[in-house]
Amino acid sequence: MLSLKYIRENTAYVQDSLIQKKSKVSIPNLLENDSKRRNCLKEVELLRAERNKVSASIAELKKAGKDAQENILAMRDVSSKIKEVEIELRKVEEIISNEIYFVPNVVHSSTPVGKDESSNVVIKEWGEAPKFSFTPKDHLILGEDLQLFDFKRAVKMAGSGFPLYTGVGAKLERSLINFMLDFHISKHNYTELFPPFLAHADAMRNTGQLPKFKDDMYQIPEDSLYCIPTAEVPVTNIHQGEIIPESELPKKYAAYSACFRREAGSYGKDTKGLIRVHQFNKVELVKFVHPDDSYKELETLLENAEAILQALGLHYRVLELCSGDLSFSAAKCYDLEVWSPAENKYLEVSSCSNFENFQARRSNIRYRNNSTGKSELIHTLNGSGVATPRLMVALLETYQQEDGTIKLPAALHPFMNTEIIAIP
Repeated sequence: MLSLKYIRENTAYVQDSLIQKKSKVSIPNLLENDSKRRNCLKEVELLRAERNKVSASIAELKKAGKDAQENILAMRDVSSKIKEVEIELRKVEEIISNEIYFVPNVVHSSTPVGKDESSNVVIKEWGEAPKFSFTPKDHLILGEDLQLFDFKRAVKMAGSGFPLYTGVGAKLERSLINFMLDFHISKHNYTELFPPFLAHADAMRNTGQLPKFKDDMYQIPEDSLYCIPTAEVPVTNIHQGEIIPESELPKKYAAYSACFRREAGSYGKDTKGLIRVHQFNKVELVKFVHPDDSYKELETLLENAEAILQALGLHYRVLELCSGDLSFSAAKCYDLEVWSPAENKYLEVSSCSNFENFQARRSNIRYRNNSTGKSELIHTLNGSGVATPRLMVALLETYQQEDGTIKLPAALHPFMNTEIIAIP
């Protein structure tokens, strides 16, 4: 989150960022309550000083054998006033605490200005869209013919939006996860983690999912836990409340997790097959970096995610998100979109974001500055490296053959122990 001090000193910049991110939080109201809070603190400080002074005079009067009753009554009045102001202080602090968690991160100056996704900027395309001598099938038909997944039976288990991978399809899903983990660990030097798939409210709040996105998450009220929407949540919280030595930066983690999203309000959007689901698999990349290096590290993070699509030979593009399409916690973000031949459009498979110190302030994650010896807020970054559902859509559709088989890219051969997925 943003500190009150930062908001006070950069009010116009913060207000402009809120407008760009379409936030309805009132900065004037927040600052008015902050002013009340600071006035209460000053008043309490003065009253405590007065109480200490009266208390000292009482001691002197008693020591001198004089009547101190008038001073005692005065001190009681001061103590009563302190309690009143402290109650008012707690009320205004609670209001501020509730409001400030709804204030989104500021927009980095390099982020394109725009109202929505139509203003996102294509900064790169890689590869070429495949061409076919036959009419390509979509992933649903391919999956049904090859018996890779079974959405009808999945409905019996959990309802719509929860995929069931079967046979070779389950093996392909597992192979994609293992391929991506091995790739990032061996080639990009990430440390592998296997985190919990559940997280408590504090962890969700620290990464910016709560309170704003509560309706999009699956909850377990009896245990005060949430199903994670991304491994970003547990992995970012691995260093919650810690001070990391500067010499250990950057810290880089790769983690597989299942991800759960209710997608509240998304009904009516394209929900066909694997394109939009409530449960999916993803390999997440998380970095803890020195503030001076965070935007250089963002570019490297993007390259790491791109390398997966390049290794699989999939046509994709990179978008720089405009301010109006930027997430709540991000200061700057790139999206990776892979080409779907049957859909004849690009599908998002990764978002690579720099949160600067927004998450670190919520999580109290700092590093020890070698020069000053002081602890300072760290910068956090994360990106999908990558999510599997739309990746599988692009993979199946891109590598389909006229006879209905799938000719797998070479990178997956060691994991699948075959080059071809054929009709059983």
